[in-house]
Amino acid sequence: MPHKAFAWFILPSAVAMLLFIALPLVSIVIQSLFVEHQQVLVEVESCSPFGGCTQETRVDAQATAALREAEPLGRFNGLGTYLNRNHLAFAEIGAILENADSFGEAINRIYQLPFYRALFFTICYTFLVTPCGMFLGFWIALAVNRIPNMLKGPVIFVSLLPMIITPLIGSLVIFWMVNSRGILGSLLQWLAQDPTLSIAASGPLTWVMLFLYGIWIAAPFSFVVFYAGLQTVPQDTLESAMIDGANRWERVRFVIIPHLIPLATFVSLVQLMDNFRVLEPIIGFNAQARATSLSFSIYNDLQAQNGQLFGSAAATSMLTIFFVIILLFPVLIRTWRDFSRKGAH
Repeated sequence: MPHKAFAWFILPSAVAMLLFIALPLVSIVIQSLFVEHQQVLVEVESCSPFGGCTQETRVDAQATAALREAEPLGRFNGLGTYLNRNHLAFAEIGAILENADSFGEAINRIYQLPFYRALFFTICYTFLVTPCGMFLGFWIALAVNRIPNMLKGPVIFVSLLPMIITPLIGSLVIFWMVNSRGILGSLLQWLAQDPTLSIAASGPLTWVMLFLYGIWIAAPFSFVVFYAGLQTVPQDTLESAMIDGANRWERVRFVIIPHLIPLATFVSLVQLMDNFRVLEPIIGFNAQARATSLSFSIYNDLQAQNGQLFGSAAATSMLTIFFVIILLFPVLIRTWRDFSRKGAH
């Protein structure tokens, strides 16, 4: 293809990436370097007919609005937002490590910092839900691939229900079911013989509920991709393995899984990015008192009662992108090496 024709071919995609990816990312980087203006306070004298006069401190709304209009991005703070107590908190961590009596106490006190508490849950959620969702989706795909054709349609529809339902709506439905007065919550109380048992009141049970919901909502995507990949497995190779005496598990291990490795890499990339931005389950289950994520921290900053904290939300967004890149880096390196080997051959 001539260079000119190729340039015109990719131009629409390049423009879309510039407008909807590059420019918003640059704006977030810039916003993270600023913080919101403080309200302008003035001393006013308030007099009443019978009580005399008193001095009061009030917000000068006009001056505050003028200041925000003059500097819409806010006050320049540099990397201060990244380093404050609500984010990386380097100063606080240094003080904790210096004064803590033991390593366990230091870890516990660091966990109390909001950013690290959200980061810890996000990492736990990502590294548990991603492999479990892929594993469950893979075995569902294997099972569906072996059932009679007349049953495949209904089974596939049921398997895709979590993907069809909006995640927030799905989490709300599950939350109502596991509530102490819901069908699953009542069943759990009966099994535990504890009428006061409540999932929402228990931190560990809340985490387990969030993880199980994440696996349930993530499995359909893995199922769809792996089921499509199973249709491309060479039948001659499978028949040769059967003739050589390989049982079903050996055929899956030595024929099917190696064939699906490229798809597994693709699924893991997508699922890692998707699970690292977990938000809907925390809102749907009303679990922010027991579990918070980086995405929920961004949401919370943008819903702050005293005004939207754009600088804090932008800083958390950039840190989230940084950690996603770290998570994806090993997978991307492996993919690059595989393609390099294929290109060399």
